[in-house]
Amino acid sequence: MDIDYLIIGQGLAGSLLAWELINRNCKVMIIDNGLENASKVAAGLINPVTGQRFVKSIDVDHLLPTAKKHYAELASVFKQSFYIEKPLLRLFKNANEIEAAYKRLEQSDYQPYLGSLNRAANSLEDISAPFGFIEQRNTGYLLTNNLLARLKEFFINNQCYQQASIDYQDIQIQPTLKWKHITPKRIIFCEGYQASSNPWFNWLPFQLAKGEILTVHHSSSHLENILNFGNWVIPLDEHLFRVGATFDRDNLNELSSDLGKVSLIKSLQSIYRPLSEGNIVKHQANIRPCTLDKQPFIGHHPTHTKLSIFNGFGAKGSLQLPWYSQKFADALLKEADIPSPINRHYATHFTA
Repeated sequence: MDIDYLIIGQGLAGSLLAWELINRNCKVMIIDNGLENASKVAAGLINPVTGQRFVKSIDVDHLLPTAKKHYAELASVFKQSFYIEKPLLRLFKNANEIEAAYKRLEQSDYQPYLGSLNRAANSLEDISAPFGFIEQRNTGYLLTNNLLARLKEFFINNQCYQQASIDYQDIQIQPTLKWKHITPKRIIFCEGYQASSNPWFNWLPFQLAKGEILTVHHSSSHLENILNFGNWVIPLDEHLFRVGATFDRDNLNELSSDLGKVSLIKSLQSIYRPLSEGNIVKHQANIRPCTLDKQPFIGHHPTHTKLSIFNGFGAKGSLQLPWYSQKFADALLKEADIPSPINRHYATHFTA
């Protein structure tokens, strides 16, 4: 079978890149092992301003409009909403954060993302916020599982999806690029953290991090906004909430742990005690494909130039991937510049 692109991995990166290429009339095949990946566990939170100093995400002024438009177009195609826009309340942890927020409010380029600042400690029902909070705008979350499920159905219906585990030894590079019966012009690896074991791309400086998330049911909670207090709470509906996420660089496995659960419950107890007494209906863990310089890994192998990678989006994939998918497709089809190219690491990390 001759195709244009063989994409390894049907997480959010592989799915959105495949969607982009298919809509540009490319012949694509996606190979996925069918197991739970980091995209399926991730909360899909989109928050343009983060950190103790309230810093805008790099390139957010074009990443966010592109993401919103892209998810709206997907919603129109599949007759189902995927991106839920919802205000976020950032609870201050100390006076330094309050000072940093005041400074950002004076900057015009932060105005679209920051709303009113409230110093009153008791202004939120049942929520402990002794230093007050600030409302953040243009925030929300992606229903990642729902989106990936609809895209998988689309790929299957269009004969461009196979469930299989990839053995790297089955990939033939010379004289013709080939995997089993498929002969692609290019193979693009979108494997998430598993790329750290990929024989062609394991030299890239990943900084993997395990994250655990709880889904909690509570029959009488009144929480309507997303909360961010170091960890976060996302209200999915009137009674169901996602709580996360831990950050562990040492125990790199996909197993949920008692330590992770206790950590998240304790953080809830200090901020929003009623929810900490809810019923835990799901406890998930996976590994984020974070990178050393906090930027994605996109581009072609230095010597095997028909092998490419599209990876390393960490916790910001929901925000970044629509724009990066479009730009990488432009690079593949129109010879445009590759965004966040891996050649920045050739000199320091690649050894032939």
